Amino acid sequence: MKIVPLIHGILDYATVLFLSFAPVLFGMQNLASTFTYALACIHLLLTLFTNFSAGAFKIVPFRVHGMIEIAVALILFGVAFWFRSSGDRFAFYFYIVFSIILFAVWALSDYKQQDREVFSKN
Repeated sequence: MKIVPLIHGILDYATVLFLSFAPVLFGMQNLASTFTYALACIHLLLTLFTNFSAGAFKIVPFRVHGMIEIAVALILFGVAFWFRSSGDRFAFYFYIVFSIILFAVWALSDYKQQDREVFSKN
């Protein structure tokens, strides 16, 4: 079963909310907190500018959104180990789990469906 663009958008906005509240909910340290807030802002901007049903400005193709998400998932996996090396065990586990979830959403999403919807309207 693939995640359709609308559901993916809903998950993106839920992710932004989760990241926005995570530093307070989990008592993150300064660097992890700042990084998480920045990630929430970047994720919000990507979602708002993506050309899919949940996007507001529809500039970034949904397939490019997917490429950015897989890159971010892999980078966050590395960031997790950086947090571990800096002594922040919570941020390590938080970003390991978050990167795995982001990877799973990427793997389950149908990034080609938006193209089919656009072409079927013509």
